Amino acid sequence: MPKRMLVAVSVAVVWSKPDSPRPVDEPVLRYPVEMREWLASMTLSERLDLCLASRVQTQVLYGSAVLVVEESDGWSKVLIPQQGTRKDAMGYPGWVPSRQLVEESDAPSGLKRAEVISDKAWLYKSPSQQLIELSYLTSLPVLEEMDKLVKVQTPEGEGFLKADDIRLMDGPLVSQAGVVNIGRGIVEQAKRFLDLPYLWGGASSYGFDCSGLAHAMHRYFGILIPRDASDQAKQGTPVEREQLEAGDLVFFAHEEGKGSIHHVGIYAGDNQMIHSPETTKSIELVDMRTFKLAREHCESRRYWK
Repeated sequence: MPKRMLVAVSVAVVWSKPDSPRPVDEPVLRYPVEMREWLASMTLSERLDLCLASRVQTQVLYGSAVLVVEESDGWSKVLIPQQGTRKDAMGYPGWVPSRQLVEESDAPSGLKRAEVISDKAWLYKSPSQQLIELSYLTSLPVLEEMDKLVKVQTPEGEGFLKADDIRLMDGPLVSQAGVVNIGRGIVEQAKRFLDLPYLWGGASSYGFDCSGLAHAMHRYFGILIPRDASDQAKQGTPVEREQLEAGDLVFFAHEEGKGSIHHVGIYAGDNQMIHSPETTKSIELVDMRTFKLAREHCESRRYWK
């Protein structure tokens, strides 16, 4: 029987195997993790190796629930229910250091949630004492709404977030009620992260991979889509090239569109696409007609209406 646990670090890197990390990865094996130190310490070749050696699967944010299905020598094999995948019907699989997980507490049911909508936000131990820096879209149960702060339930007790950094939600996902054009909104959210360096397996505002960006921008609007591009291309509503609207996902496959899908971008309107391209680059806005993978465009999907 899987054991339900909570992530107790700002961003947990989810590894392919317990022996996947290298010495340079030590900052994100700690409790607490040091995301900025890790990213600053890696060389380009070490960043590329995350992908080439298939070391990292994905990431999962502070306070998120995971299912532990196996434990071995200080490591936990987890399934992430919020990240859908064909790999496992119960959630995205991978390994995290057991020290980065805590047992789920019995928080009162029916609580509102505070979700970070700033690029990053500090969680405070007390109204004046910083505890850890959190990523965009980190979500925690609300215990009390104050003037300029919100008291939240954390995996390790109580904490505080600045009201300006969050939005309040009645459930685990924000309601879409009142949003006029979700597709355009997806694009505008993605534009906030222009020039953020690509990170293989990235699913936080410290760095996204291509499908991680698409997944997060949809989740901002309360839409859960699969985690990987190959799965994203199989769900949603198919859209013909001439019918594309801002916020649609566009997919690219090897062998000029006939092979396996390897990339996804967000259509931005007027033949533009915003995407997180590859390890040597950052999130960018490109013209699909002159994009180097233009001949590989094979599929487009819409999730937002």
